[in-house]
Amino acid sequence: MLALLSLLQARRDWPGGELADRLGITPRTVRRDVDRLRELGYRIGSSKGPYGGYRLEAGSELPPLLFDDDQAVAIAVALQSASASGVEVTEEAQRALATVRQVMPSRLRHRVDGIRFTGAPAEVRVDPAVLEAVSAAVRDRKVLRFDYGPALDRPPRRTEPHAVVAREGRWYLLAWDVDAADWRTYRLDRLQPRVPVGPSFTPRELPAADAQTYLAARAKGSTTEDRWPCTGEVDLALPAREVAPWVGDGEVVGLSDDSCRVTVGSWSWVGVLAAVTRFDAPFAVVGPAELREAAAVLAGRFAAAGTGVADSSS
Repeated sequence: MLALLSLLQARRDWPGGELADRLGITPRTVRRDVDRLRELGYRIGSSKGPYGGYRLEAGSELPPLLFDDDQAVAIAVALQSASASGVEVTEEAQRALATVRQVMPSRLRHRVDGIRFTGAPAEVRVDPAVLEAVSAAVRDRKVLRFDYGPALDRPPRRTEPHAVVAREGRWYLLAWDVDAADWRTYRLDRLQPRVPVGPSFTPRELPAADAQTYLAARAKGSTTEDRWPCTGEVDLALPAREVAPWVGDGEVVGLSDDSCRVTVGSWSWVGVLAAVTRFDAPFAVVGPAELREAAAVLAGRFAAAGTGVADSSS
């Protein structure tokens, strides 16, 4: 019955036969469980006929919260990890968990109480009011004006907000800057919205497949694809199992029990070499030619460094 309620809350309309298939029960059992939910106070509408089904009516005043085991675990994990989200809601999340816990049966309270962990809170915190205001402007497609950064004497930015993205503990707005006539990303912790919002706008085509891809591309020095401008291959004298956990978004292919081929990217060819030399093991450059040239230049720099005299020519 709880699984049925969860499905009804997730979607507006459910054909009776599809509900029965999803739950692995008969249509008769679906009807019986719907009647039981109605007795508990849930307003569930129904329609008859070959395409008949059920829906949880909008605006229903729901009885006390009911969770199955998996939902209880998910809520406990989500609320306890709120401090790592980068949004300043840690105290509110703790109070929410305490409130939800009170309406759970003792069996689920016992499971939730057993979930305890610690995590590093995000270093940068975002005001929930800022997140709410920016997200509402994205949803409603309204021009957003805001002050940005410490220089409050500057005129406010005027943007067409398209997406809010969370990445590595920070929150970003992807928007079209009206005055610059170009795409920009802004950190929400440095942003102070102005009210009221501006007029509606027509969404533009994003410069990448989606907002997350665009933000990842910008972090790698690109604008359209989530890839590094420089990518090279080297054969490294270490087992693949010792290398794979430390190459980030690179690739590792085993060549033998004690060697592997590593494909890794960076902002520069010297950066690719830096990512490889940190393993402190012999390696050979496979390609491309630019990486071999950078290796020769870097070798000269290392040789000069050993003399104690900087060689500006390399």
